[in-house]
Amino acid sequence: MITNSAASKVLCFGDSNTNGIPSDDEDYARLAADVRWTGRLQLLLGDGYDVIEEGLGGRTTDLEYDDRPGCNGRPYFGPCLRTHHPIDVIVIMLGTNDLKIQFDRAPASIAGALHGYIDDVALNAESRSGGVPGIVLVSPLHLDDGQPRFAGTTAGAFDGTSVEKSRLLAAEISRVAHARGVLFADAATVARAGSDGHHLSVGSHERLAELIAGKVRDLVK
Repeated sequence: MITNSAASKVLCFGDSNTNGIPSDDEDYARLAADVRWTGRLQLLLGDGYDVIEEGLGGRTTDLEYDDRPGCNGRPYFGPCLRTHHPIDVIVIMLGTNDLKIQFDRAPASIAGALHGYIDDVALNAESRSGGVPGIVLVSPLHLDDGQPRFAGTTAGAFDGTSVEKSRLLAAEISRVAHARGVLFADAATVARAGSDGHHLSVGSHERLAELIAGKVRDLVK
């Protein structure tokens, strides 16, 4: 926790790639705080910022699993915003889990679900100055079925079609960001999946943090 009362608060809302699940560890032990991209973001921004990590494995934009309660991100998002009030910047990186075979969801539909998140920010959050917090929509990394552990770790979850759709997400999410007047970042321009094909490689966390830090600084001047 940053105790600087003047710090700009940055909320990072996402799935297992925000939580810090590794791609190259078969035990899936969570990466250390100073390795995860959110922790790296905190180090890059310094104590003038308070980075809050809200990542949950399996989280979708607004879809329900039959057997994983609590993973639909949308019902939790509003209470999450109110919990951390006031917030200056909100970084949202979701969409990977929507690509799962069981949901059979098109990239445009995945991106379209993010409109609801932008609406929720206006309804549930204020910055320290009393305005609407800045928003960064982040298109997630590409799934990579060429990685050695992809088939074994994603069996029944993702397939080749999921991989193809993951490469179309950036264009769709960018359209939403442009239409709503919020910032956009494409994680796939700097980050890649590690050996399991769907979680960030360790080295990608630093590069993603650098990308997001630039967007945050653009919003907090």
